[in-house]
Amino acid sequence: MHADHPSVGDDDPHARLHVRAVWISDLHLGTPGCQAVALLDFLRDTECQTLYLVGDIIDGWQLRRSWYWPQSHNDVVQKILRKARKGTRVVFVPGNHDEFARRYVTHSFGGVEVVDDCIHVTADGRRLWVTHGDLFDGVIQCAKWLAYVGDVAYETTLKVNRWFNVARARLGLPYWSLSRYLKHKVKRAVSYVGAFEVAVAREARRRGVHGVVCGHIHHAEIRDVGGILYCNDGDWVESLTALVEHHDGRLEIIDRSAQAAPRAQPAPVIEMADLALPMTPLPAAREREVAVLT
Repeated sequence: MHADHPSVGDDDPHARLHVRAVWISDLHLGTPGCQAVALLDFLRDTECQTLYLVGDIIDGWQLRRSWYWPQSHNDVVQKILRKARKGTRVVFVPGNHDEFARRYVTHSFGGVEVVDDCIHVTADGRRLWVTHGDLFDGVIQCAKWLAYVGDVAYETTLKVNRWFNVARARLGLPYWSLSRYLKHKVKRAVSYVGAFEVAVAREARRRGVHGVVCGHIHHAEIRDVGGILYCNDGDWVESLTALVEHHDGRLEIIDRSAQAAPRAQPAPVIEMADLALPMTPLPAAREREVAVLT
């Protein structure tokens, strides 16, 4: 087994990255906090055989409260669909913020496969269980109303953070995440992250796999948790990170936060884009391949 450690991506923002697989999650398209421009740059700079969208891609919670969909968010969706058309296998594992998509499991939209969870086998033979992770969050499962309250508070923090970063940009300073800083400093938040990792790793062990790839908690990490390889791909609101598998099976966290450019004004919002996609059932062989594991 490889000794996998988080690392920063190539310093050249225009370097092309050719990898075997990419995992991204927690884009939260439809919210002002989504770093869609940085994400679009990453997608343009990266070529992969398989792209996993590990939940909270579109923030249905926020869109139900108020409509926000700038052109950059539309561009991200179109870029993903273009990758699917050009031969990249795109697999979407819905999360709690886009749980509306769970009713379409085993269907395909524009070439994007929708599954509850799935297994990815690395080039060196390791079996990784791919899941968003919200099923192991006690707040989501036991007190959903509290999760909604926390979501509003989180969005308020992100608003403060956006204006703070506008000031930093004028001083020539790089992007900095206030919410990420608070998570690392508040003892209860640190304890929550640790408990989440242990719970997910325990379920991965029960399923008999080598490791797990998840999102949900916006905390990118690769580490051993009780003999299970725990991988979290982070998010595109705070950390701006992705998990990639190189062609030799090596796993790496790519961090694009240094290239994020704060914006002084909100992006212009467009009306609901025409994203009507053909919905087709997955072929029987593929449906068996990505079926929910029991």
